[in-house]
Amino acid sequence: MTPKLDELCVNTIRILSADGVEKANSGHPGMPMGAAPMAYALWTRFLRHNPLNPTWPDRDRFVLSPGHGSMLLYSLLHLTGYDLSLSDLKNFRQWKSKTPGHPEYLLTPGVEITTGPLGQGFASGVGMAITERFLAAHFNRSDKAIVDHFTYGIVSDGDLMEGVSHEAASLAGHLRLGKLIYLYDDNHISIEGSTDIAFTEDRVTRFKAYGWHVQTVTDGNNLRAIDDAIIKAQEETGRPSLIAIRTHIGYGSPNKEDHPSAHGEPLGEEEIQLTKENLHWPLKPSFIIPEEVKNHFRRAIEKGRTNEDLWQKRLRSYTETFPGLAEEWRRFMGGVFPEGWDKNIPSFPSDPKGMATRVASGTVLNAIADQVPNLIGGSADLAPSNKTEIKDSYDFQTDTYYGRNLRFGVREHGMGAILNGMALHGGVIPYGGTFLIFSDYMRPAIRLAALMGLKVIYIFTHDSIGLGEDGPTHQPVEQLASLRTIPKLTVIRPCDGNETVEAWKVALESTGPVALALTRQGVPVLDRTLYPPADNLARGAYILKDAVDKKPDIILIATGSEVHIAIEASERLDHQGVSARVVSMPSWELFDRQDEKYRRQVLPSEIKARVAIEAGISQGWHRYVGDVGRIIALDRFGASAPSKILYEKFGFTPENVVETALALVKRPG
Repeated sequence: MTPKLDELCVNTIRILSADGVEKANSGHPGMPMGAAPMAYALWTRFLRHNPLNPTWPDRDRFVLSPGHGSMLLYSLLHLTGYDLSLSDLKNFRQWKSKTPGHPEYLLTPGVEITTGPLGQGFASGVGMAITERFLAAHFNRSDKAIVDHFTYGIVSDGDLMEGVSHEAASLAGHLRLGKLIYLYDDNHISIEGSTDIAFTEDRVTRFKAYGWHVQTVTDGNNLRAIDDAIIKAQEETGRPSLIAIRTHIGYGSPNKEDHPSAHGEPLGEEEIQLTKENLHWPLKPSFIIPEEVKNHFRRAIEKGRTNEDLWQKRLRSYTETFPGLAEEWRRFMGGVFPEGWDKNIPSFPSDPKGMATRVASGTVLNAIADQVPNLIGGSADLAPSNKTEIKDSYDFQTDTYYGRNLRFGVREHGMGAILNGMALHGGVIPYGGTFLIFSDYMRPAIRLAALMGLKVIYIFTHDSIGLGEDGPTHQPVEQLASLRTIPKLTVIRPCDGNETVEAWKVALESTGPVALALTRQGVPVLDRTLYPPADNLARGAYILKDAVDKKPDIILIATGSEVHIAIEASERLDHQGVSARVVSMPSWELFDRQDEKYRRQVLPSEIKARVAIEAGISQGWHRYVGDVGRIIALDRFGASAPSKILYEKFGFTPENVVETALALVKRPG
């Protein structure tokens, strides 16, 4: 390997990236041009990956947190031999392209994570590193290690500015995640200009305070210094590492290097010609890859095959010595549950006084955890309230990485992104809990989980004004509707303990993220000898109580704690000669996935008189009640008072439901 070939390889990355952005007339050329040396060093000298099998379990993970620099990653993937052609690079940011503006998980081979909002990739990488430590502690034995890899990332000024990275960095330092190594592209430029206009703290000292191992490379083109820093980071096993590398955005561009315009717009035809001249690069054609460069990068294929073969050999030896653990490993990584995983899940006896669904959830969680050893998670410092603790396990801490109780601290932003990283790593089923109101803090991460189709379980308790005296700052009103607007997120609000059981089963068997909305207050446990089985929850909505002749005058639709109000109201209506059907609708998303025949069976189109009851905003309910129906909702903020008083004052009472229903039946059209 010669310095001349190194320089040629680095400039190939730079020019490929600039050409891709120029052809698309859209994108961010500056970051790839400045960060090319560190990326080249990492990908060709340190990163253990196999371009022919991008998902082999013990590969190193790589996170490009500043996703706007995606042409850097696409260039690396193409050059090292992944299934990403030069034509794909030329199709950057185009319709149905494998090279979208920001990297997308499952779309492009070798892309480990969808990174868009800055800071999310940084925090998700912490989740990957947590999972690596957990699996290593669970499976590795003496000299037989089948889990032993690094999580690397390139992070930017923007990532370090966003609050989510602060939360995740703090936790990573506390947990001493020594196999987490981030290269900080310290280029001093943001969209509005120099970072000096808003970002002047000492980042190196800040990360030292977090408990990270921190190094500085003053010249981002000094490959030897970058190599040495990565080696030292690998040797530091007791702390996560940040390597601050001083770079120059748009490096090589005579007029745009160190300029904000290199961040978010093409160089322009004239400037790209000047850049190529400056870097001693042929002006024509575009997308040139010198043969010696291609040959050098493609060595990654043979290295990757060798690394995976060595791991497969270790796995075979491990399997011979520990067949039971090896079988469990296959289940973990394949997402397969052990036989009878649900055998200990309880069925709650009927109880008019009942229990809070958060309490039922905690019981179910522990019953599942006994049989599903890779269920791991925790709460944002609310475990006693969220009921998220696995009682027969330990805390995940530096001396107990096998523990399954994660203590996220008061860090909802970080928790959401960390859960995504855990799910992306594979081998675990992550869950996280907080109050429903604080799902707002997690929304960017939840949205990304839905976009990527990740198996993440959210336990959101204190789901309505029913939490009572804490008042409107803690009482969720718009959160249910807000979560329901996220495509591919399943939201479930069970009405009692047994619907909560079924909600957990749906969450465990789901292939995407599921949010459980659970009560703080006690709700009756329905007598299922009088009502249909709770496993109907899997269909999203079902007829809980019907008119005697199956021909109701009105349909009452409710979720969660309001289902019991609807039942009582229906009984009063029966006494007044009005036949009412009660529909429990714990999940809009599950119901909307049912076939039309079933949906019409539950909500016949000919029955126009409908009342929906939910202690949240009315938005979205019109699709189920139609133009004629009514909605008893809360299109305002709550108040501080005991829950029973709040339900009475805001009209969530059987009396108000009856009054609304009678007025509707008398005036159905």
